[in-house]
Amino acid sequence: MHAAVNPLDDALRIRIVAAVIRDATGRVLLVRKRGAEVFQQPGGKRDPGDVDDLATLARELDEELGCRLRTDSVRFLCQAEAPAANERGHVVEGRIYVVDVDGEPQPRAEIEELRWVDPAVPDVPVAQLSFHHILPLLTAKTMV
Repeated sequence: MHAAVNPLDDALRIRIVAAVIRDATGRVLLVRKRGAEVFQQPGGKRDPGDVDDLATLARELDEELGCRLRTDSVRFLCQAEAPAANERGHVVEGRIYVVDVDGEPQPRAEIEELRWVDPAVPDVPVAQLSFHHILPLLTAKTMV
């Protein structure tokens, strides 16, 4: 028997797809949205025209960073959830992929700032999903 699903719980859940982009030294790219205090992985919610996670990632990386997703590089890292950074009272549920991109990331659309950080010791305030789930996996997995 399955537990009843509370529709309110689903309404408070934000489903996203996010990217881990690393530079040659192993640092991870984090972004800060306009008006936000914390940094997070680039990515976002699926739009109606997005057929799958890769389509969402490709669109978001183009819109937010001006970069092209290299689809042959995409590797699933994890699925995790945490309190949403910018929507009080909501939970963000993320499907996270390690990716490579073509082009030099630049802040575009709602992105105000980019920062390359050491995943073991980020020097900026980081959203809970990234801090508690994504960055620890990157420091534990040397091959990522």
